[in-house]
Amino acid sequence: MGLKANWSYPTAIRFGEGRISELAEACAVAGITRPLLVTDKGLSNLPVTGTTLEIMRAAGLGGAMFSDVDPNPNETNLSDGIAAYKAGNHDGVVAFGGGSGLDLGKLIALMAGQTVSVWDLEDIGDWWTRADAAAIAPIVAVPTTAGTGSEVGRAGVLTNSETRMKKIIFHPKILPAVVICDPVLTVGMPPVITAGTGMDAFAHCLEAYCSPHYHPMSQGIALEGMRIVKDNLLRAYQDGADLQARAEMMSAAAMGATAFQKGLGAIHALSHPIGAVHHTHHGTTNAVVMRPVLAFNRPAIEQRIGLVSAYLGISGGFDGFYDYVGELCADLSIPENLAALGIANPDLDALTEMALKDPSCGGNPIEMTFENTRSLFQTCL
Repeated sequence: MGLKANWSYPTAIRFGEGRISELAEACAVAGITRPLLVTDKGLSNLPVTGTTLEIMRAAGLGGAMFSDVDPNPNETNLSDGIAAYKAGNHDGVVAFGGGSGLDLGKLIALMAGQTVSVWDLEDIGDWWTRADAAAIAPIVAVPTTAGTGSEVGRAGVLTNSETRMKKIIFHPKILPAVVICDPVLTVGMPPVITAGTGMDAFAHCLEAYCSPHYHPMSQGIALEGMRIVKDNLLRAYQDGADLQARAEMMSAAAMGATAFQKGLGAIHALSHPIGAVHHTHHGTTNAVVMRPVLAFNRPAIEQRIGLVSAYLGISGGFDGFYDYVGELCADLSIPENLAALGIANPDLDALTEMALKDPSCGGNPIEMTFENTRSLFQTCL
C-alpha cells in the first residue's frame, strides 16, 4: 500500500469562559508546586496577567514571573529565563501569552536541566534524543491570543541573534501537560493583533491542507479550521468583545497547530527569515505573503483549493478562494505587500538562502529552488 506515517495529537485542553480559575488545579495535575509564569513584555503589566498571578498566589503557588521576552525570542531571552527559573528553585512553567511567551516558556522548561546547547535540539532528524528527557520540567500553557497554537505543540521557535535565523527547537516532552483556553483572556487583544494572529491560524490550516504529505486526520482538521476562521475572524476583529467569535478563534488556533503536523510550506519559509531579519509580526507577515504563495503553488493545488472553496461556500474555485483571501486581508487592514509592511531594500539573496534552510520548505507542494524562491520574494515586495 505504501502508506506510512508517524502521528501524534494534542494534550488535555480545558476550554471555555472562566477556565483560568482552574490554573492551580492544572498545575497540580502537571505536578507543579512552584511555577514560574513566563510571558512577554507587553503582557507583563496588563490586568489579565495580574489576575492570573493572583490566582497563583491564592493557591499557594507564589507569584513569580519572567517577562523579558522579545516578540521574536532569542537565546539571550532563553538564558535569562533559565537563570530566573533556577534562582527561584522552580519545578515547572506556566507559559502564558501569545507565541513568544508560549514558545519561550516551553524552551525554558526544556533547557533548564540540560547540558547540551539549545541549538543541538533543532528539529532535524532525531536531534531531540540528545536531550535528557528526565530533566525537562512540566508545562501548563495558557494562550492569550488565537494564532500560533503553540499551546498544543511540541516545539518552540527561537531566533539565533548571531545568524538572524529562526530555528525550530523540538522535543515531544515540551508538549504542555495541560492547556487552559479561556477566550476571556483574548478580549483585550487590539484589532491589529487579532488580525495578525488570526491570519496565522488561517495560514497554518491552509498550508497543512495543501501539504503533499499523508495525514488524513490533520487534513480534516485543517479544512474545518479554515471554515471557523472564515466565519469568526472578521467578527472578532470588528468587535473584540464578541466572546463567541473569540472562543471559535481559539479553537481554530489549536486546530491549525495540530494540523500542521502534516507540514507547512512557502508561506512560513518566507515569513520566518523576514521576521528574524526585519522584526515583523509573524502572523501579519504570513498574511502578506499568502496570496503570492497561493499563485506560486497553483499548478499543484488548484484542484484541492477548488474543493476547500466549495466547503467554505466560496464560488469560483481557485480564483474565488484567491480573491477571498485578498478581500479578507483588506478588511483586516493587512498591508498589501512587504514594502507596505515596512521592508525596504531587503537582501533578497540572503533571505532566499535562509528560506531554503527553513524546515517548512519540505511541506511545500512545489519544490523551492533558489531561483523560484527569490522570484517569489520579489513578487511579495
